[in-house]
Amino acid sequence: MSLHQLVIDAAARRPDAPAVSTPSGSLSYAELDAAADAIAARLVRHGVGRGDRVVLWAGKSPATVAAMQAVLRLGAAYVPVDGSSPPARVATIVRDCAAAVVLTNGEKISRLSAELGEQVRYEDLDGPYDPAPAVNADTAPEDLAYILYTSGSTGVPKGVCLTHENARAFVDWAYDVLAPEPDDRFANHAPFTFDLSVLDLYAAFRAGASVHLIPAELSFAPKQLVEFVHEQQITIWYSVPSALAVMMRHGGLLERPAPDSLHTVLFAGEPFAIGQLRDLAAWTNARMMNLYGPTETNVCTYHVVRKEDLGRDRPVPIGVAASGDRVWVVRDDGIIATAGEEGELLVDGPTVMPGYWGHPPQRGPYSTGDIVKVLLDGTLDYVGRRDHMVKVRGHRVELGEIEAVLENHPGVAEAAAVTVGEGVDTRLVAFVAARPGADLGVLALRQHLAEHLPRYMVADEVRFLSPLPRNGNGKIDRTALAARAVPNLPTERPVR
Repeated sequence: MSLHQLVIDAAARRPDAPAVSTPSGSLSYAELDAAADAIAARLVRHGVGRGDRVVLWAGKSPATVAAMQAVLRLGAAYVPVDGSSPPARVATIVRDCAAAVVLTNGEKISRLSAELGEQVRYEDLDGPYDPAPAVNADTAPEDLAYILYTSGSTGVPKGVCLTHENARAFVDWAYDVLAPEPDDRFANHAPFTFDLSVLDLYAAFRAGASVHLIPAELSFAPKQLVEFVHEQQITIWYSVPSALAVMMRHGGLLERPAPDSLHTVLFAGEPFAIGQLRDLAAWTNARMMNLYGPTETNVCTYHVVRKEDLGRDRPVPIGVAASGDRVWVVRDDGIIATAGEEGELLVDGPTVMPGYWGHPPQRGPYSTGDIVKVLLDGTLDYVGRRDHMVKVRGHRVELGEIEAVLENHPGVAEAAAVTVGEGVDTRLVAFVAARPGADLGVLALRQHLAEHLPRYMVADEVRFLSPLPRNGNGKIDRTALAARAVPNLPTERPVR
């Protein structure tokens, strides 16, 4: 079944039920259905049809969701670009995917046309929603549904192509695991350019539930996020761990009783510091799940957090295969890893992308670049990125292991490690954000590392920095930290 059929079906079953909302406005399923048809009719006048790409340069709003649905109904693929992205980056993406139309807010059209001229057509997302006939083009499972652009290693964005089959394999799995009801209220924290948003939107639509969009300006505003959870009576929350961490540290999340409505908390995108997860588990009885997978596969493994996991000294496992995928671990010598061994995680199955736009097709299993360990019960433990494996004075060092040890210190909220210099001059620098009221010192933290790690993995330097810098997806910005790690740049002392 095509991805857009979910809204069409929900509109037929529950036309007056709320579908998507923000603090400033909402659409019922019938209204979302009608708005999608109206926008689709405007796109048809531009000649948009099956196989075309439509760039959607806009912030989060019910209108943006309607536009996504409109594109899908024409058999085309939508390409979301964050509304705050500069025109030059948008132009790069438009050219790369050979977009037929750019859907954006009226005031942005002139800014983009200055970059692109007449190379592309534009449609005003704020235009009138005149009634239009229903549109539902024939769509094959292998047709593209959307393209998510990620930062490329060369500095040029790379478009991850996802088909209707890719998306539905994940959405249907999530629906089965979460078992949402029509009265569930999903929070949407992630931007539409981030694959976490696929669960928020489409699992909600399949259930006929409502999804509550968190505006970009509130994404890391801790007090407002806490208020949002309570005021909107959120039942299912999904975000990067960093969002939950900032809500706990600076938003007063733990100072108020957990809302009775909240029954599921999902997190993905980066390891969740075990101390912070313990705090969250003590606050709520909600079911908690760790979801794992790069954009190229969406969620390919998952783990339901158990009580015994909270006694670990490192983040909880990434678990077992999800979404109908097959996962396995290959050691450096090419042999498949067994219990107790580490290697790179490979994924094959229905959620694996067909390839990057404009690049050769993806053939065979996808190599994630992530190093994992096979536990005795067959579940997988995340160790770190292959590209975070560094050499320090001849020793292989996994930066994630240093971070996990630091984050297990009772006074540390979160930590990140980087390297400075080359060859024999390579130094390990750890950045630490302290818990409020913690009395931390550099010597004490280095001693803590020395008690848990071999000598060559003990950070040469520990710096205090709160909060740690984040990129647009809320993950720790390691490039910014590496720049700060250069000697003589100012850092902060911990909060006391």
